Amino acid sequence: MEPSRASTGARPAGGSRPVVDEELEEQIRNAWASLLGSADAIADDIALTLLEKDREWYDKAGPELRADVRSNTREHVRRGIRTMAGIADPEERAVHVWRDTGRRRARQGVPMELVLNAYSLGTRVLWEALLEQSRADRLHVDDHVLLMAGQRVWNALDVQNATLVESYRRESARLQRRDLQRQQSFLDGLVEGRGADPGFASEARDILGVGVDEPVVCVVAPFDGSLDEPLRAPEDRLERAGVVSHWHVRGGTYFGLVATGEHGVRQTVTLLEPCVAGRVGVAPSAEGVAGFATAYQLAARAAETVPRGAQQLVSVTERLPEVLLSGSPEVTSVLLSVTVGPVLALPPQQAEVLLETLGALVDHNGSPTHAAEALFCHRNTVIYRLKQIEALTGRSLADARDRLLLALGLVAVGARRAADADG
Repeated sequence: MEPSRASTGARPAGGSRPVVDEELEEQIRNAWASLLGSADAIADDIALTLLEKDREWYDKAGPELRADVRSNTREHVRRGIRTMAGIADPEERAVHVWRDTGRRRARQGVPMELVLNAYSLGTRVLWEALLEQSRADRLHVDDHVLLMAGQRVWNALDVQNATLVESYRRESARLQRRDLQRQQSFLDGLVEGRGADPGFASEARDILGVGVDEPVVCVVAPFDGSLDEPLRAPEDRLERAGVVSHWHVRGGTYFGLVATGEHGVRQTVTLLEPCVAGRVGVAPSAEGVAGFATAYQLAARAAETVPRGAQQLVSVTERLPEVLLSGSPEVTSVLLSVTVGPVLALPPQQAEVLLETLGALVDHNGSPTHAAEALFCHRNTVIYRLKQIEALTGRSLADARDRLLLALGLVAVGARRAADADG
């Protein structure tokens, strides 16, 4: 007669757990129970092996974590043996320890690989301890019982790993959310001017990893009513270059704190340029986090000097006239009236021709020859237009002050047009 699965412990169809009769179940439980007296010794062997195998990492972690590993391993082994021996109380089920360990190791920053290695090692040592106990004839366990006991402990490893990984990842995600919230809270505080408070600046250093006096750059990019990010993954590109940065969204504006370190403002701008997908302004803070609020305001105003719809990154140091005028609309109106106002009063097409000519003359220090080359027209044509401009404005490009005022007048035209487009 073919023996039944219940009497042999054979695995039923479908790969589920083998069916065993009560007698075999009792023998398996007794086999594991025989290790209870050696539980702490087995656990210490596991812990010492772990600490030796990854000595460099655990030495850096410090004595408290090493002591926790030893204590936690003892608890794991005791509960594991009691569970497989069938004598564990419901409230001391091993699965509770697995979940707690996953959360704890995530908080301690232990790499998941080390944690999973610990469980694999622990399972192997437990199994070897049971085999050694059997070989020493301290209990009479036949091979079939040992096989079934081994299947139990190795099957438990799969459950342990799944439980631990889920718990570890959940806790890691929670910690990341908490850290991100704290970082964003400190970024808001810096924008509000709290970086000048020594206590707040010291906390910001610990949370953001940026020294109190370390030069930083503020990057501001308005969303402009679009859901698309005006900067695409800047933190990834900066991180690959070894640059620390933190990013946040505030009032429809995407902004970041970038520790320039050895890179400087110019190289930081170069790193960010491939990420640009909208209007972006950059302003340095030589005073570190204490001056970040000012840098934020300047970077925001620099970004506003870029026309809507454009994809351009500008530094405040390169747009100072535009930034100055954008912050003083009254000054802009006066400047327009005393410089290019009469030109703007002409019919639009004629005004545009003269403004373009004036721009070329300003760019080339008043030289009609060079301006003509830039405009692809005859030198005499430029001279004729120059005389028109000077007659209308009452200013001479040969005069340095008048040339400066006319140049600012052109900037004011651009600022006014940008403001009209935004409106």
